[in-house]
Amino acid sequence: MRVCIHRGTHEIGGTCVEIESQGKRVVLDIGLPLDGESDRAPLPPVPGFKKPDESLLGVIISHPHQDHYGLAGRLPQATQFLMGAAAHRILEAARPFLRKGVEFRHVTHLENRRPITVGPFRLTPYLVDHSAYDSYGILVEAGGRRLFYSGDFRGHGRKAPLFERLLADPPGNIDVLLMEGTTLGRNRPEENCHTEAQLVDKMAALIRAAPRLVLMCCSGQNIDRIVTVFKATRRARRQFIMDGYTAHICRATGNQNIPQPDWDGVRVFWPRNLLVRIKKTRQFALVNDLPRGRIFPKDLPVAAPSSVMLFRDSMIPDFRGKAAASLEGAILIYSLWPGYLERESTQRLRAWLKRCGIPMYKVHTSGHAPPGDLRRLEKALAPGYTVPIHTNDPQRLKELFGDVEVKDDGQWWEV
Repeated sequence: MRVCIHRGTHEIGGTCVEIESQGKRVVLDIGLPLDGESDRAPLPPVPGFKKPDESLLGVIISHPHQDHYGLAGRLPQATQFLMGAAAHRILEAARPFLRKGVEFRHVTHLENRRPITVGPFRLTPYLVDHSAYDSYGILVEAGGRRLFYSGDFRGHGRKAPLFERLLADPPGNIDVLLMEGTTLGRNRPEENCHTEAQLVDKMAALIRAAPRLVLMCCSGQNIDRIVTVFKATRRARRQFIMDGYTAHICRATGNQNIPQPDWDGVRVFWPRNLLVRIKKTRQFALVNDLPRGRIFPKDLPVAAPSSVMLFRDSMIPDFRGKAAASLEGAILIYSLWPGYLERESTQRLRAWLKRCGIPMYKVHTSGHAPPGDLRRLEKALAPGYTVPIHTNDPQRLKELFGDVEVKDDGQWWEV
């Protein structure tokens, strides 16, 4: 079995790993670089990515984050994909809302710890705890060798028992571990790994103390965080307003323990920019399929002041005119990676908050494992050696583990 990491040996995001055995190949992820655009970022030089190639048997999507699937839309329509069923539904639900959504035509669904045979490869997915719903690590077996790809994972989220189960019952005889290292090189990464239950406590306290509207900035696909926000909102006895995009994502999980748009105490806001897109594309069913508790921009003066409302900077125009009065006494809770606040794209939000006199509170936890949990996974799997991936600081992994080999993008090597 031969391996080539086309992207990810020295950067976070854009992951793409090609594996070859007996003249056949599979690919782990086809991600968009964090600083890239889907129509401009270069495709990795993988036969079968620009035109069909019968030796490419499938592309595995470990989880539904763009830095792991974002270039999939540029592959030939006949490409065979493998991903979790819920991840597939989430990506389908998101597609109408995105400027360049991806349609997956040929998909085989992954199931936790159920092996799939693809040509000479035996693929076994392991459901993991991550900020993306339905995320997997992948065991790849071929030619008598065994490679484990960690994907993105953590051990402090709502699905932490999955991590503990992997530690207690790991696959054995691993020759090489491809280990994500997103938190390596960050200052005090262990301090940025609060549990979601701890976030509920912090958010609930802020919501209770807020005199009026609470704006909540978080990812509509971070299902763990949506549950956290909902729990904090209920504890503070407030109304929860999710936007139409998030409502469809939550429904697509198929999990009735996830906040749903038809629950009591939940309403669905349709911002002006989404309504314009829906009108242009004539996808009126997106709104009509969620008839209960709908809120439109004109309803904000009445509906918003006593609520906790999911918010992003594209909704700023919805708070003009009469709706601006609902911002009096408002606060904003920022529950995304703090590094985004330093980017130029976030300056619009910060400038608007300053103009409106809205204070911002940061309440967040990482979607990735800190060094301590990386060490625990490596110890449980006991690989022959470990290769860093999805990290800006691969050399840092050598300080954690004994046998680490740092590879370069585009380098082929034997397992």
